[in-house]
Amino acid sequence: MKPRILTSVSSVRSRRDFLRRTAAAAASIALPTFIPASALGRDGAVPPSERIVLGAIGIGPRGRHVLECMIAEKDVQFVAICDVQRTRREAVKAMADAKYGNKDCAMYADMFELLARPDIDAVLLATGDHWHALGSILCAKAGKDVYSEKPCGLTMGQCQALDDTIRRYGRIFQAGTQRRNVPNFQFATHLVHSGRIGRLHTMHASSYRPRVIYDWLPAEPEPPKHECDWDRWLGPSPWRPYNKAYVSGQWRGHYDFDSGATILDWAAHTLDLCQWANQADTTGPIEFEPTPDHILGRYPNGVRLSIDFLDTPFGNRDPQFRTSTGTCPVRFIGDEGWVETGDTGQVITHPESLKSEMRQFTKMAGTNASAHTRDFLDCVKTRSKPACHSGVMRHSHLASHASAIAWMLGRKLTYDPTKEEFIGDKAANRMRDRAMREPWHI
Repeated sequence: MKPRILTSVSSVRSRRDFLRRTAAAAASIALPTFIPASALGRDGAVPPSERIVLGAIGIGPRGRHVLECMIAEKDVQFVAICDVQRTRREAVKAMADAKYGNKDCAMYADMFELLARPDIDAVLLATGDHWHALGSILCAKAGKDVYSEKPCGLTMGQCQALDDTIRRYGRIFQAGTQRRNVPNFQFATHLVHSGRIGRLHTMHASSYRPRVIYDWLPAEPEPPKHECDWDRWLGPSPWRPYNKAYVSGQWRGHYDFDSGATILDWAAHTLDLCQWANQADTTGPIEFEPTPDHILGRYPNGVRLSIDFLDTPFGNRDPQFRTSTGTCPVRFIGDEGWVETGDTGQVITHPESLKSEMRQFTKMAGTNASAHTRDFLDCVKTRSKPACHSGVMRHSHLASHASAIAWMLGRKLTYDPTKEEFIGDKAANRMRDRAMREPWHI
């Protein structure tokens, strides 16, 4: 049986508008009526008409952090968790019930049951990489806004299809590349855009050293479906026998489940920041050349890119980055100076005087998603584009995937960012997408 594809109907009035009209009608009735202060938005409460009803799919450690950021907001009501693993969905329900002091959080093993709920406005999707694109597309077709953890697509083709779907259905989408909403990265980019480092000519992104695993882990007895639905966990990926390590998070590096030889685990963040600094959100590099310790690129405007492989999270044997800046460091170099920053919040500049430009900001770890989730929630209400909307995701992810393909092929590639294809390399172009296991499709 093929999975149900859910679509939104534009003629159906929104739940939020309905609640507003109902509240107005109740207020006009000249009868003694008790309305709780929380329903009217008094005492700091947010009235139901202004709350964003949230569901979540596939919540592990990272997803739990993002979810905690979201449900800390007064205008969010979290109502449902879907996960193919019983222990994970029960853990999230326990967290939600403790937060709200009730037992109302619903649990689902089938995402289509969650997506069928008309009361849910938005979905946090934090599954493994291999589900991100298809899961987000299904959410959009069901009329839900989406916050998706990165990488948002396992292939270039999936990223393209995801962006096209978000635009077609008019949904709000935020990629989980939260560093665009982290102050020290914003300041570093400000120094570039304001011309304080002169003409930008070189950018350094970072990634840990890439790897690809094609072998299967040894087969283990498959658990009962209610404990872990292995077939649904695999989803669109090729079938392979169950091994507990996969569902415990050790799928990373395995080609069928991982995006771009693990390069996108960091480059989805760091190359995205380079795209932003170079004001290249609608384009990308035109060359990708792998070397033993880097992938070198060049943009149409001549700016050079280096994705540097770090043997440890804080540096390698030819250190480009300072240890004090932490994980996911970036460096932007201009004719008159440079700036480097990373997840510790530390900012290093040359000359030192560039720091005089630093505006007051609250120091925040680069992994903190609170400002990024707030940006998403605000855009759900205003219908404006968040910092990492699907178009931004498309071009930064395509550049990241193209760099990974160059590394996997072991040769320099020329790329056309307008046509979104490699020039004169059939093998590279075939690697832009992969088939999905039936019955899943985009």
